Amino acid sequence: MAGNWKMFKTAAETRDFVEKFKPFVADASHCEIVIAPPYPGLLAAVEAAQGSNIQIGAQNMHWEEKGAFTGEVSGPMIVAAGCSHVIVGHSERRQYFGETDETVNRRLLAALSAGLTPIVCFGESLEQRESDQTEKVLTAQFDGAMASLTADQFCRIIVAYEPVWAIGTGRTATPDMAAGAHHLLRDRASEQFGPGAAERLRILYGGSVKPANVEGLMAQREIDGALVGGASLEPESMAALVNYPR
Repeated sequence: MAGNWKMFKTAAETRDFVEKFKPFVADASHCEIVIAPPYPGLLAAVEAAQGSNIQIGAQNMHWEEKGAFTGEVSGPMIVAAGCSHVIVGHSERRQYFGETDETVNRRLLAALSAGLTPIVCFGESLEQRESDQTEKVLTAQFDGAMASLTADQFCRIIVAYEPVWAIGTGRTATPDMAAGAHHLLRDRASEQFGPGAAERLRILYGGSVKPANVEGLMAQREIDGALVGGASLEPESMAALVNYPR
């Protein structure tokens, strides 16, 4: 269960969240828990989560280790802050900041090189879904992001399916729709990296996930977890998602 906070919470608010969240999930051993605050909150999150079962990730990274890239943050810097994960290719990065399948691939390779676990995002727009292009779009995004990856590298990543039309809109893909997209991505993984790698691949669903709908989504065999936006901003809500089966 991964929480993507987007552009919310100061460092102080981040520390407060983690301190409140820890006791709610202290006994959760059935899943990995990742929280991805904005860059200024990473150190506070890492310090507050120390000794707990909560892992901290960044929301993006540059593909170069260092250089004249004003406003960017590199993989080694994220690792040095104490993070274990990084989100790559989120639809908002594609929509607002010119992210392409090629740059997703470059960030993905750099994340692996730095020792981070990338959570690589794919998803179609409403227009693309309504014009029956979901398979075409997801296949192109997957192939572009995974270009030149070895089987060993592929086994170190997490994939997230996040239909653009369901992000922050309150609309959620039905469990069957989400499972169908996950099945498509897993089939593509099998074709490129083998059935074993595809079976081990963890695919998260992202798109207006909340306590009220998580059980139906997670009942689908193809859905291995969730990439949560707004519902991850409150400790009680995120804890309910982590602890939903209990």
